[in-house]
Amino acid sequence: MITFIPGLLAFISIFICKRKTGGGEVDSKKIKSAYRALLKAAENNISQEDIPRIRAALDLAIKTGEGSVALTGEPQVLHALSVARIIAGEVGLGPTSIITALLHDSWHKLDLNSPELEKQFGQKVTGILKGFSRISNLESMQSSFQAENFRKLLLSLADDVRVILIKLVERLEYMRNLEKAPEKDRLPVASETYFLYAPLAHRLGFYNIKSEMEDLAMKVLEPEQYSYIVSRLRQTTAARNRFIKEFSQPLQEKLQAMNFNFSIRSRTKSIHSIMMKMKQQGVDFEEVYDLFAIRIILRSEPENEKSDCWRAYSVVTDLYQPNPSRLRDWLSVPKSNGYESLHTTVIGPRGRWVEVQIRSERMDEIAEKGLAAHFRYKGVKAEGGLDVWLGKMREILESPEKEDTAFFDQIRSGLYTDEVFVFTPKGDLRQLPAGATLLDFAFDIHTAVGSTCVGGKVNGKNVTLRYVLQNGDHVDVLRSKNQKPKQDWLSFVVTSKAKSKIKLALNEEKARAAAEGKEILMRRLKNWKINYNDTVIQRLINHYNFKTAQDFYYLIAEEKIELLEIKEILQKEETAAAVHTDPVVSLKEVKEDTDTLYSDFLVIEDKVEGLDYKLAKCCKPVFGDPVFGFVTISEGIKIHRKGCPNAHNMMARYPYRVVAAQWTKTERLTSFITSVKITGLANTGIVNQISEIISHYNVNIKSFNYNSEEGMFEGNLGILVPNNDVLYSIIKKIQSLKGIHRVIRQSD
Repeated sequence: MITFIPGLLAFISIFICKRKTGGGEVDSKKIKSAYRALLKAAENNISQEDIPRIRAALDLAIKTGEGSVALTGEPQVLHALSVARIIAGEVGLGPTSIITALLHDSWHKLDLNSPELEKQFGQKVTGILKGFSRISNLESMQSSFQAENFRKLLLSLADDVRVILIKLVERLEYMRNLEKAPEKDRLPVASETYFLYAPLAHRLGFYNIKSEMEDLAMKVLEPEQYSYIVSRLRQTTAARNRFIKEFSQPLQEKLQAMNFNFSIRSRTKSIHSIMMKMKQQGVDFEEVYDLFAIRIILRSEPENEKSDCWRAYSVVTDLYQPNPSRLRDWLSVPKSNGYESLHTTVIGPRGRWVEVQIRSERMDEIAEKGLAAHFRYKGVKAEGGLDVWLGKMREILESPEKEDTAFFDQIRSGLYTDEVFVFTPKGDLRQLPAGATLLDFAFDIHTAVGSTCVGGKVNGKNVTLRYVLQNGDHVDVLRSKNQKPKQDWLSFVVTSKAKSKIKLALNEEKARAAAEGKEILMRRLKNWKINYNDTVIQRLINHYNFKTAQDFYYLIAEEKIELLEIKEILQKEETAAAVHTDPVVSLKEVKEDTDTLYSDFLVIEDKVEGLDYKLAKCCKPVFGDPVFGFVTISEGIKIHRKGCPNAHNMMARYPYRVVAAQWTKTERLTSFITSVKITGLANTGIVNQISEIISHYNVNIKSFNYNSEEGMFEGNLGILVPNNDVLYSIIKKIQSLKGIHRVIRQSD
């Protein structure tokens, strides 16, 4: 046990704090308090001899962090102390990891090759800090790594797994204080955490960290749903506690009668788990029956752990009927990350299903803190067994184990094929398939970069577009505004992204030329006093035997069709052509006009020249909804609701294409298309009642499809509303009708 006496070095730390931070007594108190909390958290993992090195690391962190703040706006040294405390208390690592956590933000201000630094803190600390220097630019706000690729990439850059563990804990600390971060950073950071860091924590067996990250991410990504579940959990706490007591009482009595030394705890499902179950099963909160699990923790001798768990299992199944298909035996064969437990699902009082987890104290601590806890039970002090554990962690990270659905969905096809890792001029790391060329790299950066690429520099040397990239290359793309994609580029690019973008660009070039050809023809027809209409164009297409009008217009622009020849063709059939004199506008042209109808209502902060704004069909935003813009490849800027089902994925994978957007008032009035799903009892006149409500709000019905089976009614209503206030008023009014069970706004 460590005695908490600050000592001389601690007072030196506080003195430096006052002198350097300029924060006065307030900062010094915060640092002193955070330092003591760190020592308290680390008391089982460090010795008295480790404290001077930890204090020295704190002094250095204060010195190098002068004037610097973390993402959340707090002083850098306080952030470092928080990360170190979590590393010590919640992950269970020792002095090397604690010292590195204190210095993890200072690597760029230190000479990592300095013999003095290595002598003061040791070779392992400087090695881990060098690992941080290699992954410092791996922020997916500047890149689009998916979960599995991100894991493999981290692994390829970090010789010591502690680099990854500290990176993981740093992200957890950011998420716990995300409300202090600037508004513009919260959504990207939350998405990045949900898609990249939570799956990484899951793979390593840090289930508490994984669940907390997911919950904190949902608080930002889906605030309304998050708040709803939190409020419902709070409202049902008393009833849940009564049920848990009713379920646990017989278990407790029988286990005591059999002389077990144990404790029974209940664990409420994470908010994210509840939310996912509601979405996947299409149910309300009240219909999620397994809101909690009962955990039986046995105090057993190591040699008796498994037999005691199975004896306790027999007690549970004697009292309550189990579901045999839901038995999970991780005692006989633990998970690859060390997780050991026995899970079963039984029918409890009032016919409710209850999950029961049975484990020993040792198993419980490993489940909570990961395999780091395992070595304390083997009597290994300090970091003596850490190398074995770190080796196990690396094994887990390297194994291509099948993940759960949410994780697995992030994996691209061809994930385990050969790959090359190359660097941008800013140090961002890019992953490409083996054989990728400089041009593939350019298109991977951005379509505009690829389209204007004329060559590049690799490791300082000039190379052509066809240069095949090698692992570790530092690549700089050279561009020209006069460059355009060429047909022959398709012969040497290997990535599907580059191929599709080149084909798209070639098609767009053809489309632009066709548009010019169309303008030329329209001017000539006007001069010849011949009306431009669909009948005239169709006659010309048939004459020249083209498949599309675009092909026809394109050859006009390329001057491969003589305009005088067109005049002769039309004049020969002047009488027939005169029958159709009214100009006809194609459906496509009308659609293009209406797609941009809403641009007067929107303000895009990061103005992107030449792009129209269109409302996304997947979530159908209406005036007043919280929205953002997403720059698409070929359809301008699409406006999405922040609650759109696709929003998280877009922000995590393509944050550089997300632009801020907000509604603005305008004198012109319009309506927005949206969909509402209604379910309830098939009462007589229910359709008329719904129609009356809608007519009361002077709203037009675009579509109304409904059916009824076995006394239940389900309808899908498409309406045109001026804003979301009117929409939610209609939803609330319909919800109040007798027999209506549920009214929800839909996304396609």
